[in-house]
Amino acid sequence: MPRALRPEKNKYLITVVGPTAIGKTSLAIEIARHFQTEVLSSDSRQFFREMNIGTAVPAEEELATVPHHFIQHKSIFDDYSVGDFEREAMTVLNELFRNNKAVVMAGGSGLYVNAVLNGLDEFPEVAPEIREQLNRDLEEKGLASLQARLEELDPDYYKRVDRENPHRLIRALEICTGTGQPYSSFLSQKTKKRNFIPIIIGLTAERKIIYDRINRRVDIMIENGLLQEAESLFPYKHLNALQTVGYKELFEYFENRCSLEFAISEIKKNTRRFAKRQLTWFRKQEDITWYDHECDIREVLGDLSARIVSKR
Repeated sequence: MPRALRPEKNKYLITVVGPTAIGKTSLAIEIARHFQTEVLSSDSRQFFREMNIGTAVPAEEELATVPHHFIQHKSIFDDYSVGDFEREAMTVLNELFRNNKAVVMAGGSGLYVNAVLNGLDEFPEVAPEIREQLNRDLEEKGLASLQARLEELDPDYYKRVDRENPHRLIRALEICTGTGQPYSSFLSQKTKKRNFIPIIIGLTAERKIIYDRINRRVDIMIENGLLQEAESLFPYKHLNALQTVGYKELFEYFENRCSLEFAISEIKKNTRRFAKRQLTWFRKQEDITWYDHECDIREVLGDLSARIVSKR
């Protein structure tokens, strides 16, 4: 990720990234406590108040430790895009930087992290009929048809996108179809000027450890009532917010298309795939300082304090 331009008065956005289930929330809270500041969530799955267990929303005691923003602030019935998030996040940051030298941002959604750090790319307008046809294709031919088409039209973006997310697939395909150019060709065109200096730290672990943590988290979600939560949301399964791992697999179980055991195994598998794509996305960025998930928090805080002091 290109660095934001140096602001007139030094303000710092400390961003914690990494794969799902790695411990980003805990680290972000510890950093926020150390710098006596607040946390922005850029995890797009945690924006919606009706989705709690399946999105691993921070526990109430965690949320009470330091002020959080963009946690369950929307409804699944709201239209909420990454562009909306960028605008709202910048408004909140500008307000927080009035009284804070540093603010913390945590989340594994690379697109949303990048929107705050660098701004969104500009895309040409396309005819709305294209999206309407793609939605019909999804309903009539299924997700696999969209995946195959995107792989053909834009193999580069196909490797990076969450291929289980129909909203992302349709967005890319409407640009490909409407312009005749790959969606990826419009990405990373220009970096917007920001009024903060980004410091990005990443948490990682060996793949087996990440996968074990994911499997364990899914089991805990089931024990905590994910099945019941998904069942209450089943009537709204057509909504974009619910086209996500942890819910769509259980919706297939409710439709008698698979067993519960298979649905749970699919949640684990799809979450592992998601984590792999997260790491692929973030490891391409050169300005991330990586730490092992079991690192001493004092090491991280010491490094951050030194970097902030050195940039004054």
